[in-house]
Amino acid sequence: MQRRTLLKLGGVSAAILVIGGGAVALLQPGLRGGALSAGGRDVFVAVGRAVLDKSLPADDGARQIALNGLLSRIDILVQALPLHAQDELSQLLALLASAPGRRMLTGLSQPWPEASVADIQQALQQMRMSMLALRQQAYAALHDITAGAYFSDASTWPLLGYPGPRKL
Repeated sequence: MQRRTLLKLGGVSAAILVIGGGAVALLQPGLRGGALSAGGRDVFVAVGRAVLDKSLPADDGARQIALNGLLSRIDILVQALPLHAQDELSQLLALLASAPGRRMLTGLSQPWPEASVADIQQALQQMRMSMLALRQQAYAALHDITAGAYFSDASTWPLLGYPGPRKL
């Protein structure tokens, strides 16, 4: 494939994603009232299961409690973001929550709640290593929000070997 053709294909693909993402975001936003919508919650639970795989409790009940705590902390994080960043995150989550957007951005064919941890990890890895900056940026946002929100809770610090802040 010629370089010019590849650049045109990339440009057209990016335009389709932006237009499609905007249309989906208007119909089903990823955020509602400064908090995750149902679709946004599905995305972050799945990404949390994949990114935090070995850090989450092994017991199903404790794992679910940890994931619910993650979602609560993400809601707090979202409210602290400037409005333009909330809008961008809402569009990204709306796109990822839709089947066509999920397939185009991640390559994941199963819905988020049904996908295995291994499949989600593979999809995230493909996003991370993609030649398209849009996919890399989406990966970075999902990864950083997930890890930052999870490890902001003091109960997770021992996993990192972090004793906590020093008392002054």
